[in-house]
Amino acid sequence: MRRIVDRVRDTGGAGVDRRSLLIGGGAVAGLLIAWGVWPRSYRPNLAVASDETLFNAFLKIDTAGQIIVVVPQAEMGQGVSTVLPQILADELGADWRTVAVQSAPISPLYANSLLAGEALASDWSALAGGAGRWAIAEFATRNAIMLTGGSTSVRMFTQAYREAGRAGRVLLCKAAAARWDVPWETCDIVDGLVTDGQRKLRIGELAAEAAAFTLPDILPERQGEENRLWGEDVARIDLPSKVDGSHNYAADIRLPDMLFASIRQGPVGAVALGAINEAAARKVTGFVQLVKRERWVAALGTDWWAANKALDALDPQFMVADTPLSSARIDAALDDAFESEQGRRLYEQGDLAAMFEGAQAVKREYSVAPALHLAIEPPCATARVEDGKAEVWTATQAPMFCRRAVAKALGFPESAVVLYPLSAGGSFGRRMEHDTAVQAALLAQEVNRPVQLLWSRLEETIQDRPRAPAKARMAARLGRGGRIEAWSAKVASPTALAETWARISDGADPMEAARTSAGSANRLAVSGMPGPYALSSFAVDHYPAAIALPTGRWRANADGASAFFTESFIDELAHQAGIEPMSFRIQMLGGQARLAHCLTTAAAMGGWQGGIAGSGQGIACHVMDGSFIAILVECSMDNGRPRVDSIVAVVDCGDQPHPDIARQQIEGGLMFGLASALGGAAEYRGGLPRRAIMGRLGLPRLSDIGEISVELIQSSAEPGGVGQIGVPPVAPALANALFTVTGRRHRNLPLVPVA
Repeated sequence: MRRIVDRVRDTGGAGVDRRSLLIGGGAVAGLLIAWGVWPRSYRPNLAVASDETLFNAFLKIDTAGQIIVVVPQAEMGQGVSTVLPQILADELGADWRTVAVQSAPISPLYANSLLAGEALASDWSALAGGAGRWAIAEFATRNAIMLTGGSTSVRMFTQAYREAGRAGRVLLCKAAAARWDVPWETCDIVDGLVTDGQRKLRIGELAAEAAAFTLPDILPERQGEENRLWGEDVARIDLPSKVDGSHNYAADIRLPDMLFASIRQGPVGAVALGAINEAAARKVTGFVQLVKRERWVAALGTDWWAANKALDALDPQFMVADTPLSSARIDAALDDAFESEQGRRLYEQGDLAAMFEGAQAVKREYSVAPALHLAIEPPCATARVEDGKAEVWTATQAPMFCRRAVAKALGFPESAVVLYPLSAGGSFGRRMEHDTAVQAALLAQEVNRPVQLLWSRLEETIQDRPRAPAKARMAARLGRGGRIEAWSAKVASPTALAETWARISDGADPMEAARTSAGSANRLAVSGMPGPYALSSFAVDHYPAAIALPTGRWRANADGASAFFTESFIDELAHQAGIEPMSFRIQMLGGQARLAHCLTTAAAMGGWQGGIAGSGQGIACHVMDGSFIAILVECSMDNGRPRVDSIVAVVDCGDQPHPDIARQQIEGGLMFGLASALGGAAEYRGGLPRRAIMGRLGLPRLSDIGEISVELIQSSAEPGGVGQIGVPPVAPALANALFTVTGRRHRNLPLVPVA
């Protein structure tokens, strides 16, 4: 880790195409040799004020003793701008009241190889084992692939922030030891003061001197359990400014002479802008100018309301190349996928054909509809383009790709584009895309004035890249004692993450990315399968579907659908076998002791009655991102709609730096999963969603939800992900609970039709 905090490697190779690296059977050896002799020495590219001292890529300290922690991850409400600084401050020995946060610039030092590996693993399948992981990490680093998402922030950067804090502590102790003429090993930092046990010095007065010392080969961990920040629910750094309204989002940016813009891009599949009523738009007070492109039109005004009203008056028409998208067309495409030649077996164990031969299999079909993101903040970006340079203010989960896309659209070199990353008012994967930033930059270039582009809620819903819809055909053979002897899962769905990667990294057109990605099966499309159960014979097949709807990242991605299919089917099998549903699961968990602990604890806390008729109780469990969860849902019916009376969630997510933020994220995931179980789906007709107002999407209200309890299992394991783990088990647990109330199985998401 010293290479990261002290001499961490240099940028370059940003133009390398990941596909060009794999040619023929000798690609692995050639790549390892080539990169092994390709030296890099990355150095921090942080701006440093005159009163600040740079210690490493993650830490600056000013003369007043303020600890400035650099965070490369996008703050989207998940608390990353608190948790990562907390890890560093804990190892440094800082006083939490002196810690501040600064967003990181684009640099190889902040590459997220963990999340990049998710997308690159399929393309780089020729690189196996450690060689593959090393190659992906090198590629992500050399291309500065900075990404936020997939519950990877803490898992990716914990060690880096620990080492950065240790490096700062060692250097400060060396500076103090030099003044006191004592061995530096006898010094420590306690509550923000450097001490040798008798004397004390403030960090700020030592910072400049400390940076001149050298680090030892091994950075010692901070010792002792007292005065530690790890595991404490410290105050969130971003909360005060969000409460008083001073926190800046993209729509808060104000620049001299700035115009406000709204945009229309037509229905899904629109290929060209058609007729417009420009004369009507010009009559709107505050309207300034129209900007037309092949596939979109934007109105600019002195305020956003005027710009959006001008677009209403403009009444733009769009041409669609194919039959307009509809939900019926999506369903038909998913059914057709099962008959295509593109399907592929991705996971297999045992002789499944022999096990099913002559057996009376239990077969069920399930489906999930496209699920919208529905973040509170619509997409927004502010841009200024002048003198051959561009500045863009926006929330982005992929800043390097965003900057690259803006530069390409403007015809500028990447070095001429400055990206100011801002917090997002929610995302759930939507801010991985950079459409708004590119459009804002093009508008600013066109009118030669700063422009703030804000999509309307309707536009956001139409242009959303929803969670991929999916259908599953599940089959199982039950043996003696209810044992599952064979298990088959056939899933038809688009390859949403492959589409997303093609759009953000390669600049692919959304419709073209959807068509291309539908040509091959992908493990990411069935993530979460085959599930946590120890099955002797099983298979998982993916049938990629071309549904004419671009899909994208979504909180928990395909795990949400996979858990619904698996946990609903498991419950049906338990009922078929006449075995209590929790015991049925426990007997198949094999070596999953942590998950078994979660299940039994959830059952005890929730007063599990065995899933008997009339109990209104359902359970489900899931494993992802290094975390384990089991939930018990208790529900009832209220005027034909489910009411969730209580949710008990028990989670083993390892040793979390900030337990309360972990609970917040898990509870947020539970609510997100509940929203997708009860509504939040996009139903399409004529290329447009039938509903675009949040109040009409069947989302749960506070009156629909009772008590929610989140219990964290005490664990010494490394931190697991907490942002997504709450989403997958909610829908199946609720579906299983509804069965005990209504006697009817709910096999489609949303579970009840939205009126």
